[in-house]
Amino acid sequence: MTNPNTQHEGETPIIFLDDIKVTFKTRTGSLLHPNLVQAVRGLTLRLWPGETIGIVGESGCGKSTTANVMCGLQSPTSGKVFFKGRDVTRRTAADRREIGRVISVVFQDPATALNARMTVADQLKDPMVVHKVGTPEEREKRIHELIHMVGLPESALDALPGQLSGGQQQRVAIARALSLKPDAIIADEPTSALDVSVRAQILNLLMDLKKELNLAMVFISHDIQTVRYISDRIIVMNAGQAVEEGTAEQVFNDPKDEYTKLLLGAAPSLLHPDLG
Repeated sequence: MTNPNTQHEGETPIIFLDDIKVTFKTRTGSLLHPNLVQAVRGLTLRLWPGETIGIVGESGCGKSTTANVMCGLQSPTSGKVFFKGRDVTRRTAADRREIGRVISVVFQDPATALNARMTVADQLKDPMVVHKVGTPEEREKRIHELIHMVGLPESALDALPGQLSGGQQQRVAIARALSLKPDAIIADEPTSALDVSVRAQILNLLMDLKKELNLAMVFISHDIQTVRYISDRIIVMNAGQAVEEGTAEQVFNDPKDEYTKLLLGAAPSLLHPDLG
């Protein structure tokens, strides 16, 4: 496990969020005075190479907005975003492309994340085509590597997403996220749309891939037990703020914040009992 207290000498964080705030206007209020919602309030976070950060909290706590800022889908209202040491707060199209090659996202529901009309083979090739990576022959070779990497048979390459189970679809989504050999994956509630019996398999797959490929990962969930299972470091969010941060062991054995204690007390594991 990565020790967040060690100095990462000579290393640059893949992502550094420096005092990020994200404010949204709501549809309530008047045209001149719309009501504002502070989704993220002054969050500072570094993701180091090879490390898994778990971000945990209830719906509406700001964790998905944080993920969107990290992968470039959302600009902060204030604060700075650094990508491999470079300021990309006001990112250009070229910045977005580069970030898209290095940071991949696995979304909550694979059924909506995948294109229902494209075969699995085409879905895996698509990021390589968009980013102009490799020759057609190299792309073909890569999709066979990817399908093996996520534990699916070669026959799955010819299938449409609708012909696969939820767990198989999420494996395809993970394979697609790996197609450009990213440095980091952001997994936003990647198991919550799946049957309980499949969740442990997908978590184990993510952990195996992380180890094998030395991936950094941001794992977002409302289930603190799942986050404990997969994370080196845990950040507990409440109302847009990080209220607690530490190693998984510190957060579980010696929680400081009342909200963390509340989450721990109300958290039967949503994992398969085998992981208990």
